[in-house]
Amino acid sequence: MTGVPTGWRNVLPHLDYDLPDDLPPQSSLSGGVKVNLPLELLRQSRSRAGTVEIPGEVLDQYRRYRPTSLWHARDFGEAVGARVPIYVKYEGANISGSHKLNTALAQAYYYRRAGVQEVVTGTGAGQWGTAIAAACAVFGLRCTVFMVGDSLRRKPYRGTIMRLLGATVHSSPSGLTEVAAGAREGASGNSLALAIGEAVEYAATRDRTAFVIGSGETYSILHQTVIGTEAIEQLAARHAEVDAVIGCVGAGSNFGGIAMPFFADAAEGAGPAPLLLAAESSTTPKLTRGVYAYDRTDATGFGPREAMYTVGSEFAIPPAHAAGLRFHGTAKLLSAMRHRDQIAATAVGQVEAMDAARLFAVHENVVPAPESGHALAAAARVATSGVSDREAHHVARRGILVCLSGHGYLDLAAYEEHLTERLRDESPDDDLIKLATTALSAVPIEGGHLRVP
Repeated sequence: MTGVPTGWRNVLPHLDYDLPDDLPPQSSLSGGVKVNLPLELLRQSRSRAGTVEIPGEVLDQYRRYRPTSLWHARDFGEAVGARVPIYVKYEGANISGSHKLNTALAQAYYYRRAGVQEVVTGTGAGQWGTAIAAACAVFGLRCTVFMVGDSLRRKPYRGTIMRLLGATVHSSPSGLTEVAAGAREGASGNSLALAIGEAVEYAATRDRTAFVIGSGETYSILHQTVIGTEAIEQLAARHAEVDAVIGCVGAGSNFGGIAMPFFADAAEGAGPAPLLLAAESSTTPKLTRGVYAYDRTDATGFGPREAMYTVGSEFAIPPAHAAGLRFHGTAKLLSAMRHRDQIAATAVGQVEAMDAARLFAVHENVVPAPESGHALAAAARVATSGVSDREAHHVARRGILVCLSGHGYLDLAAYEEHLTERLRDESPDDDLIKLATTALSAVPIEGGHLRVP
């Protein structure tokens, strides 16, 4: 039995380049942001230390649910015709039902130390909102959550859990903010960028209040590396080898969390890096069909513009059950690695994802979140016919590790639509992506041109 890691694994010292600097925001708030990012989180985003120590209070909380389970999903592998073993690292056995609690606890700890009394956030599928609500309850902070309205209507009990934990929950668009008032009719209830924008604006108007974000920042990916660090030890204890590591990607924290320790190990001479494969939703195909450019992280433009793979913050994302994957961009760390072909990507439709998730539920007795179904579908591809990405075709030869990022017990509406064959895949037209990205500023790499996958 492996233990809980005492440090977060940092990939930054193993990159032979610096992440692109952020650009100034396009908009400003008249009152300014009352509380800035805690200095320790800022340091973690720039640290060149190979390991960052986990504070004792955070580690005590981790020990309540970590280490998480890793097992050989034999029956699922047989069901999909896998030619190699598929191992699953399950992050759903905590109160949030997902990996999000790993960074929520860390962030609540650091914000409390910085003197913050209330945190405000936006959430898509609700796992992050639940996680930060739980972390605030642990560390004595007030919590306000703006949840994507379409998602909250599909799974209202996510809101119930957040309120049970003491949080105030608003359906986005809420009617409480200027950014919601200016949202386009029709697309607004499906936008995580809008929910985040509402949270940014709302937090800026309140004293001793801070906006927090759960996925795209470099420090949040750092906190998630407990996943991959544990997995490396657990695989070694089984004498198991994998040559593919897969996670679903919204902004990228669970994928980064399981993949970055493997990248760091390889950089330190532990052998060749496995295929690091990001499985995204075909409704929001930023890594496979987007551009590498500077874009806003939310609908307000109040925050800095970051270098990311994006389909455009103005892009009207089609409805889908995997709300956690429906963010227009990918974390700047993962985007920089993607730009240099250090990670691979594939897009999965929700029907294929739910097919894989249903098979996993039947054969492994865990109901995956729809988001996690995308990773399972990608694993089935890599274990059978393979996945093509850019100029390469990838098929696993030894084994596959999948991050099962959360459970789907509050996503049964998606399963009901799947069982009754009412699910449809909506893949955006190339012209719509081009329209949403044409005005973006190029990242000054490779002659300053937008790079299209």
